[in-house]
Amino acid sequence: MRAAAGPGAMPSPALIFDLPLAHQRSSALCAAIELDVFRAVGQGAAFLDPGSPACIASISTFLAGMQEPFHHLAAIVRSGRTTSPGDGTVEAENSVWVEFAHSMAPMMAPMTAPLGAIVLAGLSGPVQVLDIAAGHGLFGIELAKQNAEARIVAQDWAPVLEVAEGNAERAGVSDRFRKLPGSAFDVAFGGPYDVVLLTNFLHHYDRPTCVGLLRKVHGSLKPGGRAAALEFVPNEDRVSPPMAAGFALTMLATTPAGDAYTFRAYEGMYLEAGFVRITSHPVPAGPHTVVMGERPE
Repeated sequence: MRAAAGPGAMPSPALIFDLPLAHQRSSALCAAIELDVFRAVGQGAAFLDPGSPACIASISTFLAGMQEPFHHLAAIVRSGRTTSPGDGTVEAENSVWVEFAHSMAPMMAPMTAPLGAIVLAGLSGPVQVLDIAAGHGLFGIELAKQNAEARIVAQDWAPVLEVAEGNAERAGVSDRFRKLPGSAFDVAFGGPYDVVLLTNFLHHYDRPTCVGLLRKVHGSLKPGGRAAALEFVPNEDRVSPPMAAGFALTMLATTPAGDAYTFRAYEGMYLEAGFVRITSHPVPAGPHTVVMGERPE
């Protein structure tokens, strides 16, 4: 960043001062949310007013609460994995995912309809869906809303599924919604399914773990069935676009071996797990991409 004085001007150190102080702004935002300042502001703060349907205040608070590992980032870079206790955010029964299910739904909601349209394209009639790491459950619920004959099995830790179940009830699809509590790596999926969703999940793990899970998913699908992952997918240069590429740092700080994988990396995982016709579908409403593969007929 250079000053506007013209050629030969000394670069401005403003950015260097700005970065170490950025935590003050995030702390001020969280304090204002806690003090209910934005309710008083009202319509002038559409994304932070609790009375606004577009409110994402809960997301801001959740993300700010994820800062602790970044206080030890140098040690994390040296070791190549999170320094958080156990396995960080992928620790079994980690309570962070209950908070995630409650907090992140407003951010994910705009992506549900586009994902549903992508995943259900060409499918009609009864559709059996497995929603792995369902969290808030909104993606599986959306498929049930778009297809009145779809039946959803939502897998996640039991306390998280309570949040998803409540969302299914509010959406009026609870009669076609079933819970499958436990670890995605340990529980029997059942099936066979027409669609398996893996939303915001594979990025938490290394390649061999992802391939192993995809093989398990492959075995639970009907011939011609689809596995659809919703992911932050950077370009092959791994530095663009900024949000997708930057997500790799979040995975480094909070997991033992997670990453933001490129489409070619996901394509290789799907192919190794036995899938064909691997396709990439950017989601218009957000920074995510749907990566989809099919079990051979």
